[in-house]
Amino acid sequence: MAAPTTPVPHAPIPLVDLAAQHAEVAAEVAEGWEKVLARTAFVGGPAVAEFEADYAAYSGVDHVVGVANGTDALELALRALGVGPGDECIVPANTFIATAEAVARAGAEVVLVDCEPGTALIDVDAALAAVTDRTRAVMPVHLYGQVADVARLKAGLPDHVAICEDAAQSQGARRDGLQAGAIGDIAGTSFYPGKNLGAYGDAGAVLTGSAELADRVRLLGAHGSPRKYEHTVVGVNSRLDALQASVLSAKLRRLDAWNTLRREAAARYDALLADLPGVTTPTVTPGNEPVWHLYVIEVDRRDEVLAHLNAHGVGAGIHYPTPVHLTGAFGHLGKTGDFPVAEATAERILSLPLYPQLTEEQQQRVVDTLRTAL
Repeated sequence: MAAPTTPVPHAPIPLVDLAAQHAEVAAEVAEGWEKVLARTAFVGGPAVAEFEADYAAYSGVDHVVGVANGTDALELALRALGVGPGDECIVPANTFIATAEAVARAGAEVVLVDCEPGTALIDVDAALAAVTDRTRAVMPVHLYGQVADVARLKAGLPDHVAICEDAAQSQGARRDGLQAGAIGDIAGTSFYPGKNLGAYGDAGAVLTGSAELADRVRLLGAHGSPRKYEHTVVGVNSRLDALQASVLSAKLRRLDAWNTLRREAAARYDALLADLPGVTTPTVTPGNEPVWHLYVIEVDRRDEVLAHLNAHGVGAGIHYPTPVHLTGAFGHLGKTGDFPVAEATAERILSLPLYPQLTEEQQQRVVDTLRTAL
């Protein structure tokens, strides 16, 4: 009798599979890097200019300025608007801390508002109600790849308040036909490796239709220097390097196709989870065309469910476990109970693996594992 064989365990399913993504662009990235190395134009130069122009055309804006990372992008966008000490900027309580951090780094006061149930996007009514004479900007976050209602914000805001979109999770997303990053006055985005359009390290960009705002961002990000050794304002060192621009150019050519695959994967999750009690699937608002940076469900006993998934090789995660006002850094902005929707959401949200190369078999395993956890 043959000896029994030990079952081979399934390969883990990561939350994001950057190796699979790199395999699709490796040849183009290598070619781009060879050009950069041959030119020795590592900061700025043709590769950066080409990407900025292509991403502006893709996003439907006149100007894109590459910077070092997404947090810098938001800070420089605010500073270009003139936001600074004595001013207020309204931010949703449910976001990555970088959104609030950028406001604080610009010297302004963070004003938090709650989010909508279901989508976790900024509560527009709450944002409009929070406006004061000191409010200089509102920063709606296009969370999880879905676009906040910037048009309604714009219609309700007084003239002295600008809109700075946090478009870090929404490259290619639309709402009512308008592209994320091109709806407000200015926007900041992140090209952190796990984003829909990700670099091979930190990178970011500011998007705007205003030549004046773009010039200010470029000036501020280059030590306040319009030309070498001339410094007209106090700036910072925040520029997109050419190697990262080459990566982003290669990926930009595939972004629409990858976003389509994300939408297909999200639709499969919707179908697979439809009959699973105890799971609330994502809400998509009318007119939204999300790009599914994350597929975020809600479940009871979330931490227990997450531990079960991780123990069985499913790379689920939480985005984000702690609302801004309950972090140590921004605890002065509120206490438990001040933003009930954001707080309740943070206790139940669970991000499932989602990336363009995710297979139907992998999704079935994710849902089967989730079923046993529940």
